[in-house]
Amino acid sequence: MEHLLTVITFVPLLAVLLILFIPREDERTIRRLAVGISVIPLLLATYLWFAYDQEVAGFQFEFMTKWIPVINVNYHVGADGLSIPLIFLTALLTMLCMIYSSFTITKRVKEFFLLFFLLQMGMFGVFVSLDLVLFYVFWEIGLVPMYLLIGIWGQPKDRPQYSAIKFFLYTLAGSVFMLLAILALYFTHGTFDIQALSQVSLLFDGNEWAATLAFWAFFIAFAIKVPLFPFHTWLPDAHTAAPTAGSVILAGVLLKLGGFGMMRIALPIFPAQFQFYCWNVPVIPILALFSIVYGALVCMAQWDLKRLIAYSSVSHMGYFMLGLAAAAAAWGRTGLSDAAAMASNGAAMQMFNHGIITGGLFFLVGVIYERAHSRDLALMDEKGNPVRDEDGKVIPAFGGLGKMTPYYYGIFLVTAFASLGLPGLAGFWAEFFVFRGAFEIMPWAAVIGILGIVVTAAYILWKIVQYVFLGDFDLARWKKITHDATLTDMVSFEKVTMWPLIAFMIFFGVFPTPLVNFFNTFAQKLFGG
Repeated sequence: MEHLLTVITFVPLLAVLLILFIPREDERTIRRLAVGISVIPLLLATYLWFAYDQEVAGFQFEFMTKWIPVINVNYHVGADGLSIPLIFLTALLTMLCMIYSSFTITKRVKEFFLLFFLLQMGMFGVFVSLDLVLFYVFWEIGLVPMYLLIGIWGQPKDRPQYSAIKFFLYTLAGSVFMLLAILALYFTHGTFDIQALSQVSLLFDGNEWAATLAFWAFFIAFAIKVPLFPFHTWLPDAHTAAPTAGSVILAGVLLKLGGFGMMRIALPIFPAQFQFYCWNVPVIPILALFSIVYGALVCMAQWDLKRLIAYSSVSHMGYFMLGLAAAAAAWGRTGLSDAAAMASNGAAMQMFNHGIITGGLFFLVGVIYERAHSRDLALMDEKGNPVRDEDGKVIPAFGGLGKMTPYYYGIFLVTAFASLGLPGLAGFWAEFFVFRGAFEIMPWAAVIGILGIVVTAAYILWKIVQYVFLGDFDLARWKKITHDATLTDMVSFEKVTMWPLIAFMIFFGVFPTPLVNFFNTFAQKLFGG
């Protein structure tokens, strides 16, 4: 049991080693091996889910051994109510990406799957690490594979090399700040252990300036990854350029690394600083509100479907940040521990549910792109502007797909409604918990944040449902856009990819208790409510 997390983390490395010995010409074996091995971490993560004792809050499945004794660096891993659902999410989305990519990736197949497994190992490592150096190493491991996945397998018209470099530089800049803060903590307190540092009552021996600088170093590194306004500008370019599986894992898991870092490191180690900039000087909740409202409004202006969903991630992760900011603002304040726990639960649920929902949306964009080789919602003129009819209305590029592809329409509709927070689907409960907790702690922020829900409903119903699925299907227009490509409904591998995600959207929409119970063990221990 104590080695379970290590096995989950390094099974992808075993896959890398096996793929290295398979000739690149044998693409069929590589694809089958990739899909087969990706099932192993999912099975282990499922066992981890049910084996965790929710009656005993805190870390379980812990294992620690000396790694670099001379500088007191340990291989220290553990899992709690915050990390276990995210480990499961990573395993699930990676397996689905392997299935989807085994049918759609035709260029440099060996390198693609090898890099994807390296990326998975880095993501698992972040979620299990309890040592800051180990956390940092796994944080950086995922950077290079994602850079190459965007740069090599991205669509040429979307400037993949530019987008990959932008992603790399943004993330690396944040990582440099984080590394300096890690070293500062070590030189002052003599340890890299996250649990030990969370128990320190007087950071930097009472030096407020040093503690504040270290806090912001961690915060900026994590805010870039979330991404929080105004550190979000790398995300739309990276999403637009990335291959479908890259976009799914980027939205579904990589953004959660930033949120996880906020909840695992920034808040527990720097509670006073986090509270000050959420309550006394409310910089963080204001940035969260900018992310929510600005991200939703920018979605209204997008005509590229993939870019629209990318900006929706900025808005939806703003809800995560609002919930966490409300929880941090209530830290140590009498009578607000329950509200803080509720806001924290909502933030954590938003991470998980956003991964399921937005990952599904990017899969669905990939489905239509494989057929149309276009993501434009409107007909475009030679200058790239939407074409309008005599009445000034934008002429949709697609339209009427609801009649031609009813299965695709139904799956997309459920996923889109989950994204806008329709009751009965998973997206609703995360937002409900965030606003329920935030309204008790900082009602002004909750009232402003609700505007994002209204705008989200507007761009999903208008831009996605209306422009893609409603209206009459024009076959001549379709052939002109797609150069005579045949329009078919979803095929078997696309359905298999979406079925688990749809099942979780509905299950956690109707019965969110299993998910809430996990995150609540973390919140109750952190806030004592």
